[in-house]
Amino acid sequence: MSRSIVRQSKFRHVFGQTVKAEQGYDDIRVSKVTWDSSFCAVNPKFLAVIVESSGGGAFLVLPLVKSGRVDKNYPLVNGHSGPVLDIDWCPHDDNILASCSEDTTAMVWQIPDHSLTRPLSDPVVVLEGHSKRVGIITWHPTARNILLTAGSDNLVIIWNVGTGEPLITMDDHPDLIYSISWNRNGSLFCTTCKDRRLRVCDPRKRDVVAERLAPHEGIRPMRAIFTKDGNIFTTGFTRMSQRELGLWDPTHFEEPIALLELDTSNGVLLPYYDADASMVYLCGKGDSSIRYFEITDEPPFVHYLSTFSSKEPQRGMGFMPKRGVDVTKCEIARLFKLLDKKCEPITMTVPRKSDLFQDDLYPDTAGPEPAMEPEEWLNGHDEDPILVSLRGGYVAHKSREFKVSKKNVLDSRPTTRRSVSTLDTNNLPLPSLFWFISPSCSLSLTYFFSLFLCPKFSTPRHCLYSFLLPFFLLFFLRPSSLSYLGGCWRSCRI
Repeated sequence: MSRSIVRQSKFRHVFGQTVKAEQGYDDIRVSKVTWDSSFCAVNPKFLAVIVESSGGGAFLVLPLVKSGRVDKNYPLVNGHSGPVLDIDWCPHDDNILASCSEDTTAMVWQIPDHSLTRPLSDPVVVLEGHSKRVGIITWHPTARNILLTAGSDNLVIIWNVGTGEPLITMDDHPDLIYSISWNRNGSLFCTTCKDRRLRVCDPRKRDVVAERLAPHEGIRPMRAIFTKDGNIFTTGFTRMSQRELGLWDPTHFEEPIALLELDTSNGVLLPYYDADASMVYLCGKGDSSIRYFEITDEPPFVHYLSTFSSKEPQRGMGFMPKRGVDVTKCEIARLFKLLDKKCEPITMTVPRKSDLFQDDLYPDTAGPEPAMEPEEWLNGHDEDPILVSLRGGYVAHKSREFKVSKKNVLDSRPTTRRSVSTLDTNNLPLPSLFWFISPSCSLSLTYFFSLFLCPKFSTPRHCLYSFLLPFFLLFFLRPSSLSYLGGCWRSCRI
């Protein structure tokens, strides 16, 4: 007699639930741009959604507590001249948001703690380095002010937004980049590309340290994210256009750790990873369901848990950092589902009867403090995120002023030209000296030479000619005016 063994997991009974209607966000005109991004970013203080806007690109930023119907005249963040393609909140400051656009720029914004009272069009810093649209933007997980952008020019640029300067530029991708994900300490990032390659890059060495051709055999876009133990979780398509997920060890790319076929659909699966629970949530654009899996060290390594289904298809999705969940209700994740004209929060909860803090569900999680400065990371230093406890709940910090200290470009530019005040005019020849004289002074001298030093020009007409001709020579052929005056002087002495 055989007995079936059920895998033991505290997340086996996780269930999703949509919040009440009054706790959602209504009348939001979600962007209709054809770009495979989430269109939504959320943190413990704000919800940001890319929206439709005339005359350029814009996005909406709402405090989480401001639920309900959104006024159609609510002020937007509208500094981009082209449609906004991606947004991302800074993990080290809940008031700092980065955006990128079709106008080839990326911008960093500081959002006030209170609701916006007027449109925000002045970013803290504008990052200009791409020649085509910028479609991916993501912050470094542990270093302060380090931001990564990727554009349709196939470039990956890493910026120090504290100075507004590019630190690293990589051109290793021959085609469009689909996705980028940092590892836990920010020493590496992985990319998926239109050339069907999965790459692992070391930005400080400016090198691709590992790559795999066609982790999924289909030609449709792939997505990849790093897990906390250094493996890479991917989503893609089979040759028969079935959606597929995989788990890979970047040190042994020859064979996958796990490869699992899901269903047949055209929507790209966007993975959202919870490092504390080692769970991944798969949300497909156009789908009306959210699948979630647990990643473990035991075969089959990627374990299907359950599916949350709703009636309406999703246009995008936002994923709340663990700092923003409600620990009193055993909530382990919160997703923000974008529909055509509204945003619905979805809570993922572990059923527990006790009201006490559940230590096994909430290990220490990444906090808002950066582990190192930009210079330390650039010099090769690596640090894991600084962890904080969620016991008692997380209290968001107040807004801190974000300062950008740009270097003076004149300090590094060679001084090849000097001003007249620094020149030794005693050593200059007469034509050179005449060249630097101001136009009004030059005209006065020319008039003096013509009228008073040329007695042969005695008639009014001659005097007029003697005045007008030096005037034209002065502004069109300045050095030649001296030759004319010299001729006049010689004719007077003949």
